[in-house]
Amino acid sequence: MVAAISPSDFSLSPCQWHALKPRWQVGPLAVQKGLPHEQLAPAWQMLLLGDGSPTRHLQLLTREPTEVDVIDMSLVGMDPDGAPEIIQAVPGPRLRRQVWLRTASGQRLAYATSWWEASHVDDYLENKSLPIWASLARLRTELYRDIQGLHLGDSQVLEHAFGQAGPFWGRHYLFWHRNRPLTLIYEVFSPYLARYLGPMQSGPMHLH
Repeated sequence: MVAAISPSDFSLSPCQWHALKPRWQVGPLAVQKGLPHEQLAPAWQMLLLGDGSPTRHLQLLTREPTEVDVIDMSLVGMDPDGAPEIIQAVPGPRLRRQVWLRTASGQRLAYATSWWEASHVDDYLENKSLPIWASLARLRTELYRDIQGLHLGDSQVLEHAFGQAGPFWGRHYLFWHRNRPLTLIYEVFSPYLARYLGPMQSGPMHLH
């Protein structure tokens, strides 16, 4: 039996998380409509704008289990923490979790930060080393993934961590459960995935 997470497992002095420095970003209306294919190729749009589990998608693409390296669990209280403004929808005080998503053989594929209501995080992340999708699937939790924004931007930290040059595509979304926001998640994907998905753009990219 896996022990539940307790507040003693968390850092009380939050460290920085790795937001992209955006070159371009759009909100939920553009997300619903989708992007021109010359701006973001169809396969990448399915990954970034679809409402399926990225953890599951990565596993299907690489044919390896998707594993998690947890690098931060910090109590951030009511601080907005530099997160997208929609963080206000997640009740506080809040906890921030940062992870790398990687293949079992060690290839980093994505970076993710999530913010949770601290008093309820034990209910959904009993085993903090599991991907969120795996944790919630075990609980048979019904969720709605509400994508709120798409980003193209730069990060020296992520360039070093992925071993790939930017820019990088990222997104943020709310998970809804029983008509209430459960968590806000900010994800950035490695360009390494182009070996499975093909080029990110199907022609010269024009940002509008």
